[in-house]
Amino acid sequence: MKLSDHIAFTKYVILPRRYGLYRALFLCLWLVTMRSEARNLQKPSHLLALSGKLLLAVKTEQETKGLEITLADLPQTSILAELEDDTAKKVFWINIYNAYFQLLASREKLSNPTIFTSKSIYIAGVPLSLDDIEHGILRKYRVKWAKGYLPKWFVGKPIKKWAVERVDYRIHFALNCGAASCPPIAYYTADKLEEQLNLAMKNFLLSETTIVEKEKKVVTNKILYWYQGDFSGRKGILDIISKVMEQDLRGYSLDYAAYDWSQKLQNFSQ
Repeated sequence: MKLSDHIAFTKYVILPRRYGLYRALFLCLWLVTMRSEARNLQKPSHLLALSGKLLLAVKTEQETKGLEITLADLPQTSILAELEDDTAKKVFWINIYNAYFQLLASREKLSNPTIFTSKSIYIAGVPLSLDDIEHGILRKYRVKWAKGYLPKWFVGKPIKKWAVERVDYRIHFALNCGAASCPPIAYYTADKLEEQLNLAMKNFLLSETTIVEKEKKVVTNKILYWYQGDFSGRKGILDIISKVMEQDLRGYSLDYAAYDWSQKLQNFSQ
């Protein structure tokens, strides 16, 4: 509180008793103001900045232990307080996922499938795996191998509390699993998230999709097959590709290219 605030506060608090009502009203207004200022100090920018700093440190191959300890020591309440909406949740968890995949692959030497299931990521004291972040939080606890159609029945309390309200299929164009066929890594921010996710989707689909006109067939990346429920099924996938390619694809069949699992770390788009 500023010195002037202290003076004003003291002046009104020590008002004579005949001004008791005014004093009570002032106290109420003061408390509301202080709470509002406290909320302003807990804007999502703190956690989002941490996730961005971690990803930047990974990209530039700087020391990350200090940032990892800070993330691990966060109070769980701060996750709920600061990641208040899906925009903040997506920015934070996409950056965390992409940073930790690189760390687990390069530093811990983990590989598929262990790298996805190892609970080696500590956020607010909670041990998480990459699968927890992707399928639990960002996909709102959906089963990994059910093409996006089945919910997961048994979910830990932190994941349930931290999960997004609505699944955004565009996360599949933002998460990097270290394979050659994965989308590249970008640094996501809250103020540009919509633009960034749309660009990631457009660039990925343009580079990964082939239209075979003679056969009236669309061939695209297998990620869309694995999670087709997130895209509202085959029709949803064709509709999305149609908009990106700016071409009417009604009546076209859909096929998927073989996935290239060869490792490609440090694949940053910017």
